[in-house]
Amino acid sequence: MTTSSRAQDRVMTPLQAAPAAEPFVAGRAGRAPRFGAPPSKAAARVILVITGILFLLPIVAMGIFTFRANGGGYTVGHYLDLFNPALEYNYDVLFQGIQNSLILCLITVAIILLLMVPTMVLIEMRYPKLRRIMEFICLVPITIPTIVLVVGLAPTYSVVARFVGSDAWTLAFAIGVIALPYAYRPVAVNIAGVDVRTLTEAGRSLGAGYLSIMWRIILPNLRRGIIAAAFITITVVLGEFTIATFLGRTTFQTGLLQVESGDPYVAVIFALLALLFAFVILLIIGRVGSIRPKTRTDP
Repeated sequence: MTTSSRAQDRVMTPLQAAPAAEPFVAGRAGRAPRFGAPPSKAAARVILVITGILFLLPIVAMGIFTFRANGGGYTVGHYLDLFNPALEYNYDVLFQGIQNSLILCLITVAIILLLMVPTMVLIEMRYPKLRRIMEFICLVPITIPTIVLVVGLAPTYSVVARFVGSDAWTLAFAIGVIALPYAYRPVAVNIAGVDVRTLTEAGRSLGAGYLSIMWRIILPNLRRGIIAAAFITITVVLGEFTIATFLGRTTFQTGLLQVESGDPYVAVIFALLALLFAFVILLIIGRVGSIRPKTRTDP
């Protein structure tokens, strides 16, 4: 009896363990099973519609406001005022701020990409142990309030103004620190999806130098992350207000505030144009990043 009971235990044990494996088999291979049913198509559409309404409602209200006349009714006169030579003086500060912000965009993007991207690639190729330190340095500015950074940068900029002047383009050094965390993440994600070390070794085995490998192999594979980092930096520069205000520089946001006190309609018009510009930037990131370079085929 003892021998037969042991044999039954040996036979029954796998059968008893089989039901316990059913929840894992029910899910996809290599994944834990999902808990709860996914939303239906109708529920997904309702959520999408509600989100779209909440997003578009303030934008539509701003658009309607730009057509409101002072005495009631609607007019396009506020848009025509932008091209009225008699009112050009009223909007000089705004157009000067836009010009300064565009210059800031170019300089800030150049500083971030020329310093950050080669450093990240070098760390990935030669010093992978420094990856955590690089990530920590790039993400620290997002944890510090901008007003605190301005208080620390104000004495520094008094020295900068003595050497290179106090033009608005000098804000690129400070805004670059603010934009660094936002520019770092898309490039880091792109590098994580590319085997930089293998590509470098393959290029070296074919006789290419490091500069040639960087320009012809690494950068084309990091195109999507670099484009996203550049455009995100542009949006950060165009939206930065605190640094420019406390350091006394004229940018798009400070010019917008000065014009708003005298003509709120024009200020809202330019705010809508800034939102449209940001939307176009997002479209460019999605389209340009998805374009694959053409490969040469031998006849």
